[in-house]
Amino acid sequence: MREKLVDGAYAAGWATLKLLPEPVVRVLGDALADFTWRRQGKRVRQLEANLGRVRPQASYAELRELSRAGMRSYLRYWMESFRLPVWNDRKIADSMRVEGTEHLIEAMAANRGAVLALPHMGNWDLAGAWVVRHLGFGFTTVAERLKPEALFDRFVAYREGLGMEVLALTGSDISVIATLARRLREGKLVCLVGDRDLSESGTPVEFFGETTRMPAGPAALAQRTGAALLPVSLWYEGGVQAARIHPPIEVPQGGDRNAAKALMTQQLADIWAGEIARHPQDWHMLQKFWLADLPPRAQQAPPAAAGEEVAS
Repeated sequence: MREKLVDGAYAAGWATLKLLPEPVVRVLGDALADFTWRRQGKRVRQLEANLGRVRPQASYAELRELSRAGMRSYLRYWMESFRLPVWNDRKIADSMRVEGTEHLIEAMAANRGAVLALPHMGNWDLAGAWVVRHLGFGFTTVAERLKPEALFDRFVAYREGLGMEVLALTGSDISVIATLARRLREGKLVCLVGDRDLSESGTPVEFFGETTRMPAGPAALAQRTGAALLPVSLWYEGGVQAARIHPPIEVPQGGDRNAAKALMTQQLADIWAGEIARHPQDWHMLQKFWLADLPPRAQQAPPAAAGEEVAS
């Protein structure tokens, strides 16, 4: 029953919110964010704990205000996503400001393929729609398999409708890592959200002075295929979303491949940490993230299985 209710709520969002005037949707999103924030439920408390790592000098009152802004940013993502299927090219263009596109265009022109790797910042679906419609690059991405299955199918259909090829992270006969590698060798684009380790077998990194794990998939794919590994950051600036495509992270030459992969993943983490420090309210991390917050079993990571190291 709970799964049916969740699926029904998302279906209602996609069906209803795209019909409402945009100012109404904005007000509704802020009101829902503030209501959730005031209740201080489990996810809001976890967001505040995570933001406390980003802003360790912040007072309790400052963290509360930052988490309020964070919840508004998070609900803005959902409100935009529910309306995104009916946005035309002009609306998408007017909603984005992007720096560093030359790094992506250069990699694609060289037919080497590219991996865009980003954290849970801003609205990655809007950024993906912009890449498809305004740069003309379709891409392949990976999605966490959700429950109920009907909800997962809705998300796949939604993202495919925006021009993305979506692979399920688990529960499929298709090898995710092999398919992504094949796309890159064909000179195509892969986009991965890569700051959250769902497999409990990611690569340890230092992030805001503490240890966590991040998927090594973006680095491994660049190693395996020669594709450009391009970090991306997203944040909101008033009525638009800003994005930065950073210069490529190079694959170290020689030495141990695992050590090189770990170094590249740490470099991704360092770039994302710098951007999150500047725009903490737009980092939508409402789950336990650092190893110190995880139960002891989850702190001891087994070796990654093929296909599990990709991304969240």
